[in-house]
Amino acid sequence: MSSIACAVSSTFLPNRSSKDSRNFHRHNSVRSSGRHEKIKSMASSTPKRETDPKKRIVITGMGLVSVFGSDIDLYYNKLLDGESGITLIDRFDTSDFTVKIAGQIRGFSSEGHINGKDDRRLDDCWRYSLVAGKRALDDAALGKQVVDTLRILSVTFQMDKTRMGVLVGSGMGNQTAFTNGVEALLQKGNKKISPFFTPYSLSNMGSALLAMDTGLTGPTYSIAAACATANYCFHAAANHITRGDADVMVAGGTDAAVVPLGLGGCISCRALSHRNHDPHKASRPWDLHRDGFVMGEGAAVLVMESMEHAMKRGVRVYAEYLGGAATCDAHHLTNPLPDGRVAASCISKALKDAGVSAEEVNYVNAHATSTPAGDLAEVRAIKRVFKNTPNLKMNATKSMIGHGLGAAGGLEAIATIKAINTGWLHPTLNQDELEAEVTIDTVPYVKKQHKVNVDGQDENGSDGGIRNGKPNGFSAMEWKPCSKRATRK
Repeated sequence: MSSIACAVSSTFLPNRSSKDSRNFHRHNSVRSSGRHEKIKSMASSTPKRETDPKKRIVITGMGLVSVFGSDIDLYYNKLLDGESGITLIDRFDTSDFTVKIAGQIRGFSSEGHINGKDDRRLDDCWRYSLVAGKRALDDAALGKQVVDTLRILSVTFQMDKTRMGVLVGSGMGNQTAFTNGVEALLQKGNKKISPFFTPYSLSNMGSALLAMDTGLTGPTYSIAAACATANYCFHAAANHITRGDADVMVAGGTDAAVVPLGLGGCISCRALSHRNHDPHKASRPWDLHRDGFVMGEGAAVLVMESMEHAMKRGVRVYAEYLGGAATCDAHHLTNPLPDGRVAASCISKALKDAGVSAEEVNYVNAHATSTPAGDLAEVRAIKRVFKNTPNLKMNATKSMIGHGLGAAGGLEAIATIKAINTGWLHPTLNQDELEAEVTIDTVPYVKKQHKVNVDGQDENGSDGGIRNGKPNGFSAMEWKPCSKRATRK
C-alpha cells in the first residue's frame, strides 16, 4: 500500500473474458420491476465499476529487473520458496559504513536491449528501467519498435504511437552520474564534467530513454514520490487512458541506490537495519525486533492498455486495474501519522474509484518496510478500512528483496499479479514475534494457497526514514482465471 506519507492505492481484478463481460452487463441490468426498490437500495451502498471497454484498463505486459534476475516466473518462484536476496554488499568497499547489507543485484545483463555505447554510459538506474520496459513491451506483443501494422485474424490494425506513452518514475534518480559530476567539479574543475551529467541526472530519463528507443510519442514524463513512485505512475497512467489521452501506457518505477551516496544518505537518516551479521533476517516487517529497512534496487514496468485496444489486438491479459488513489500525510519529514488515518482515506478512495467494497478484498500486498514507525501505522490504516479480517491475507515482499525505493511498487505489483494468477501467496520472512496489533494473517515463512478475489497493493511514500511529507498510494486489481486473452465481441 502506498499510504503512509503520500499514499497511492491501486486495485486489481482477475481478468474477465468478453463472455464474462457480457454476463457482467446482463447481471447488472435489472428488468424486474418487483425488485426495483431492493436493487435501488443496494446501489446506494455498492460501488459501481466501470463497464466502458474504452475506460476499463487491463495489464497486458510485465517486465522487471530484480535481485532474483529478470525472468518473472523465476522471480516469483524465488519469492514462493521464501528465498532471501539480501546479502553483504560487494559492489564497493563498505569498511567505513555502519550498514553493509542490501538487496544488491548481481550478474545483470542488458544484452539484446541496450546497445554497447549506451550501456557503458548509463547508470544502472536507467539500464534497469530500459530492460524492464522493453521486456514488458515484448511480453505485451508490442516490442521491436512497436510494429506499425499488426495483422490479427486477417484484420489490419493500425498502431498509433501518438496514443502510447511512458510513465516510469524514480525515487532517487541517477545517483552515480550525480556523484561523478560533483567529484569531477571538485577534483578537476567544471571543464571535466561529463556532457551527459545533466541529462542523465534528470529523473525523467527512464521514461525519455524508453520512449526514444521505442518511438512512443504519447504522454511521457516521470513522477518522483519516494517509495510510492511506481504506484503514482500506475495511477497517473490509468487516468491518461480513462480520459482518452492514450490507448497504451508503459508505467512503473526504477531505482539503483546501492551506491556509496545512496547507502550513506539512508544511514544518516537512521532508516536502515544494522543487522550486518545476519543479512537474511534483517528485513522483518511487523516483528518486534525490526530495526529499519534494507536497501534494495531494481525496476518493474507494466503495460497498461484500454480493454477495447487489447481486444482489438487479441492479446493475453494478466489482470484488470480497477482503480487507485493518492494522498499525503502532510505530517513530518520522516514519520507517518501514527494512527494511519490519512493512509486509510487513501485506501478508501482507491476502493471507491475501483468500484470495490472493502469486503471484496481478501489480499493486501503491504508496503511493510520493517521500520518501527511505518509498519504499525500501515497496519492501523489497513484495519481502519478492512474491519472484518479473518479471511484477509497480508504479506511483505520486502522481507526477501529489500526496499526497491521508487521501484518497490512495481516489483510488488508484479508479485501481486502473479499471486492472483497462480493462486499462491508468497510468504513473509522473519515473523518471529509479531506486534500485538498485527492480527491479520501475514503468511509467515511458508507460501499459502489462496484464491484472490480483489487485491489491494499498498505503497507508502516513506519508510521511517524517507517520507517527503508521506505520499500514500493504493492500487486495486482483480483477475479471473477464466480467459487469458482479450477477444473482440
